[in-house]
Amino acid sequence: MDTKRPFALALHGGAGTITRASLTPQLDREYRQALKQALSIGYQILRDGGDALRAVEATVVVLEDCPLFNAGRGSVFNKQGRHEMDAAIMYGKTLGAGAVTGVRNVRNPILLASEVLHHSDHVFLCQHGAEEFARNQGIAFEPDDYFFTQQRHEQWQALRDSNVYMLDHSETKDKKFGTVGAVAVDGQGNLAAATSTGGMTNKNFNRIGDTPIIGAGTYANNRTCAISCTGHGEYFMRHVVAYDISCLMEYKGLSLTEAADLVVHKKLKESGGEGGLVGVSATGEVAMPFNSEGMYRGAWVAGQEPEVAIYQE
Repeated sequence: MDTKRPFALALHGGAGTITRASLTPQLDREYRQALKQALSIGYQILRDGGDALRAVEATVVVLEDCPLFNAGRGSVFNKQGRHEMDAAIMYGKTLGAGAVTGVRNVRNPILLASEVLHHSDHVFLCQHGAEEFARNQGIAFEPDDYFFTQQRHEQWQALRDSNVYMLDHSETKDKKFGTVGAVAVDGQGNLAAATSTGGMTNKNFNRIGDTPIIGAGTYANNRTCAISCTGHGEYFMRHVVAYDISCLMEYKGLSLTEAADLVVHKKLKESGGEGGLVGVSATGEVAMPFNSEGMYRGAWVAGQEPEVAIYQE
């Protein structure tokens, strides 16, 4: 008897003031193609019987390697003109998690977070300690120029002598949310979430956002859902967004869509928090709510056609 359940994958590449007017047709095509490529990599793993953890990790690696997104190679510059990256990954079956923050020159921070999950007794490592662990585990490092993109450098140059910081993907200075992430449920019903980011342009050095904080920007629990967030991290931390959605499902009996909509469109919005998230439930339900003008996103549910979108539909 086939005991496989419906499997599904969803991803995001950041949210913010993303409008049709803000992207050239060429950039629109490039973003959609990058999202489709990442989606297909993760979906193929699930289709071939692979587990959710491996699927979300592989999906996020593709997004980290693409300079269009503010994670890995395309990370933004901080106040000191450097790249400090955060990442987290979580497995819903065991509640095992790995996270890193403030790491420099690590090619794929999500792979380092995965090493923390699989090969350490810890959940969360930062800065030099995380980098030393990376070297001991054979994680790839790259020189500074690998992470240099002209667009990110120009963003930083415009702000470097001010106290203004800027989030990603926007035409305005305070509404750019750059993070990548993926969530999945596999054929065995196991859930996983992975998130990675370069943070905010001109952010204070050593600033930590919601991405690597388990329960804020990243969470997975087989009883409920897997969540990966993108937005103004300070608000997502204060509202413990990812875990709040899980709690609404577990304790109030809400569906994933109901819980995610309540948090994103009511709780976050009422406090001034902007952004969005992708989520998947153990039954294969997918939710991709956002309260900003756009969010790079995609989903592929078994038996359905893949979906990629950018703007408000």
